[in-house]
Amino acid sequence: MDRFVTLRTFVSVVNGGSFANAARKLGLSRAMATKHIQTLEEHLGVRLLNRTTRRLALTEAGRAFHARAERILADLEEAENAVGDANTMPKGLLRVAAPMSFGVAHLSPAIADFMCEFPEMAVELSLNDRVVDLIDEGLDMAVRIGRLADSSLIAKRLATARFAVAAAPTYLAERGTPKEPEDLVRHDCLEYTLSSRGSDWVFAGPGGSVRAVRASGPLKANNGEALLAAAIAGRGIVYLPTFMVGATIAAGKLVPLFSGDWQPEELAISAVYPPTRHLSAKVRRFVDFLTRRFADPPWDRWERTGKAKAARPR
Repeated sequence: MDRFVTLRTFVSVVNGGSFANAARKLGLSRAMATKHIQTLEEHLGVRLLNRTTRRLALTEAGRAFHARAERILADLEEAENAVGDANTMPKGLLRVAAPMSFGVAHLSPAIADFMCEFPEMAVELSLNDRVVDLIDEGLDMAVRIGRLADSSLIAKRLATARFAVAAAPTYLAERGTPKEPEDLVRHDCLEYTLSSRGSDWVFAGPGGSVRAVRASGPLKANNGEALLAAAIAGRGIVYLPTFMVGATIAAGKLVPLFSGDWQPEELAISAVYPPTRHLSAKVRRFVDFLTRRFADPPWDRWERTGKAKAARPR
């Protein structure tokens, strides 16, 4: 049997909740749909579905295989659509969600340029630091930063979000400069409350080693801009992505810390979109546009100029 047809049958059975629904959707007989699943289980040597007269339930192996099968079919659909959409001018409304700070500073200018290139496009941008459900909220795609939760969403990496630990010169003159990440426990750390790491500031070191430091201080906020303003005013140390703090470091308002082996971790900036939705020309062109736009992240150019140097402990 055609393995892609078998995969489509399995995914349709699971998503539709029955062999009958899958058979109708795919134009197969119920007996043929059942045969595809039996053949697949025999090929893999495991049971994927527990069947009763009333319901179907995925086994543990079935859940893992279903997630992979959806991604494989989505990749195939995307490859097929890419050929068909290559000469299609995108048009219509594109609904996009993104984190607040990144959206204002970097995504909004990119959207403006994208709309100049494709004048038949309209964009509805939703800025929010919470993780939104794309299907429930009727969104075409989202830009997300950090480790992605295990889900059926397709992710396309756009760039790397590097982080910096930084403080104002006035703060360092008064409180001293931490030498090692562990020294931060004796300093005022300004906490971002929506971090997936909680209050831990994570540092990567030689050989893949990792250190996590529990940060605490006089200010917590669910928005990085609020923490950045406090840091510039000398109220503490921040651990924020360079797309937020790069310009203030280049201007000398903040000083980056820890130039040695231990550096803040890096996270991915990704475009995510549902696999079950046809990846239209507008989504594809926008993702490709962002990939080119952020291939050389503008927010890290301050470091390559060599103007900003990490503070030396004293």
